[in-house]
Amino acid sequence: MTAPQARRLAGKVAIVTGGGSRAAGVGTGRAAAVLFARHGARVLVVDRDEKSARETVDMIGEDGGEALAHVADLTSDRDCAAMAGAAVERWGRIDVLDNNVGTEGPGTILDVDGTTWDTIMRVNVSTIVNASRAVVPVMAEGGGGAIVNLSSISAFRPRGLTPYTAAKGAVIALTRAMAIDHAAQGIRVNCIAPGPIYTPMVSADGMSDELRERRRTASPLAIEGTGWDVGHAAVFLVSDEARYITGAVLPVDGGVSIRSPDR
Repeated sequence: MTAPQARRLAGKVAIVTGGGSRAAGVGTGRAAAVLFARHGARVLVVDRDEKSARETVDMIGEDGGEALAHVADLTSDRDCAAMAGAAVERWGRIDVLDNNVGTEGPGTILDVDGTTWDTIMRVNVSTIVNASRAVVPVMAEGGGGAIVNLSSISAFRPRGLTPYTAAKGAVIALTRAMAIDHAAQGIRVNCIAPGPIYTPMVSADGMSDELRERRRTASPLAIEGTGWDVGHAAVFLVSDEARYITGAVLPVDGGVSIRSPDR
């Protein structure tokens, strides 16, 4: 794909967490990073896996974009501070933060032990808090910015993943609270709730052709969602075209969340 003529993010500096990919392919973080760069942003690609982050940076470079790989564990305040510092040192500002770090957690509250519960909350929720805590003061000093958090339609349509559902519900509540807290600083905070997206993380866990087809046809549109669909939504939400949108939750699910249970 060639770079679009209308570069919605020209001149902006973006941080994308979880910007690598757990396996070969393009997940939501990698898609966001590549699309941000195609729209003119300079992108700090953050991941725990340096090789994966560099692969994303290479994709951006092949498109003629500018990006830098940065290794961080976002459960660490120190790593988050270093992440923000790296963007400022390289480009002098931060305009966009796309929070993509997450992990699933199956079972009920009776199935999951306390350690696992805490891990799921820490990875899905605390990483957003930690990254945003490091970035918001820089955004505010620069006159504002935009944050996108990744939730899931599981937050309002539980499906046997109670720890994950609880964590992604917390992401929505956190998004709305942050939108109020930081509006006066010119910072917009929105949330994307993906549906059954086919990503490298999903494929790495193993998925039969039959299950993949069931996921596709669960959507009224009867098409398969990909990381690119989530990435395009993120581009819109962090662009100036969404300047009057904050505290919103945008489902990217092909209509799965509005389909009647008997369909």
